[in-house]
Amino acid sequence: MAALEIRQADQADRDAVARLLDESFRTDPVSSWVFPDPEHRAAVHGKFLGVFVDVALEEGRIDYAADGSAAALWLRIPAADPEGEPVEDEVPARMRAVADPDNERCELVGRLTGAVHPTAEEHEYLLMIAVAPDRQGQGLGSELMRPVLERCDREGVPAYLEASSERSKELYERLGWECTGEAVQLPEGPLMWPMWRKPRG
Repeated sequence: MAALEIRQADQADRDAVARLLDESFRTDPVSSWVFPDPEHRAAVHGKFLGVFVDVALEEGRIDYAADGSAAALWLRIPAADPEGEPVEDEVPARMRAVADPDNERCELVGRLTGAVHPTAEEHEYLLMIAVAPDRQGQGLGSELMRPVLERCDREGVPAYLEASSERSKELYERLGWECTGEAVQLPEGPLMWPMWRKPRG
């Protein structure tokens, strides 16, 4: 496979990246739980995931395949001050407000994953990674993650994510992530697996 050409997405790419996330996760177990009705999901799912794009553009980075086939959204999370007050994460409420105000699941998924997110060490947080449906299974996701993971290894920085399917969990395990403990059980819904990757020396 030819090397994947990767660039940094910017505001001009915002809608294209949101569309890519929508297409890639439309049938994902977690998205299907948040929006059980397929027609409704089709209408609001892109708005829901667009908040992640906005957060990554504002506070992190989006590595974007030059051909638009894949995107990885990263945030560098600092270590929490053990003496400081816990900071309220406003993103779950924002996702609900933007996408589907009457649907508490929009907010609940972020609250439940946020409750188990490690805070003791600075780390790279893979907020989401998406590969166009017709390009999945070709190694693009691994290729897209490689530069950040290599930098993590050089700098001695761990990485964190939540896997939303068994298939993605297995991919991440091959790249050095390990489950942190108990999976997050969405009420009457699927599991999400918090995963931590120690830097490789």
